[in-house]
Amino acid sequence: MRQIILDTETTGLSADNGDRIIEIGCVELLHRKLTGNNKHFYLNPERDSHEDALKVHGISNEFLRDKPKFAQVADELLDYLADAEVIIHNAAFDVGFLNKELELLGRGPITQVVATVIDSLQMAKELFPGKRNSLDALCDRLDVDNSGRTLHGALLDAELLADVYINMTRGQDALLIDVMDDVAHGSSQERLDLSQFDLPVLNASEQERTAHDDVMKQIDKASGGKTVWRALENPVA
Repeated sequence: MRQIILDTETTGLSADNGDRIIEIGCVELLHRKLTGNNKHFYLNPERDSHEDALKVHGISNEFLRDKPKFAQVADELLDYLADAEVIIHNAAFDVGFLNKELELLGRGPITQVVATVIDSLQMAKELFPGKRNSLDALCDRLDVDNSGRTLHGALLDAELLADVYINMTRGQDALLIDVMDDVAHGSSQERLDLSQFDLPVLNASEQERTAHDDVMKQIDKASGGKTVWRALENPVA
């Protein structure tokens, strides 16, 4: 499965009131592995950033003067995103800005190009109800190193979100996939013969079973209902 973690920086908070995108950062995951095939654009928004926005991203108006306009990178961006599952933190914000930029070019919304959009903020709220779920808060909670993040930057934030997303969705199945990947690529790790051990059977407590069910539901939701156990529960006649 090809996934793209995407983030933008903008001149302000309202695309409908004329704010524009000034930076786009994209990080590619293939089968949950970082590929290094990333995309990064600085854009000339044809207007100045609001003072509050400048404090967030620190990208000066002067720096952007000679950068390409969105129209000049639109085809490259859309080709890169085509048919991918796109993951965005607070997706409504970034999608709204992307759609406005595309609308100005007479094009349809981004959802006509990508396979689907996943909002990692909504996922985090369901996984950690009642807690702060900003990117910084999730990095702290999931042991993702964000020490280099002093200002918001689209590519850096996309890279951090990739690690956060992998950690939020990592369960037993994902760990098994990692092991199988090692075997497929000729890992030299020694196999351990478990038959020599007398392994006790430890039954899960009610609390552990409930927590497990919650994690399974989140993984199933993140996959769009395409998990193996869903298919087994509802076999095709």
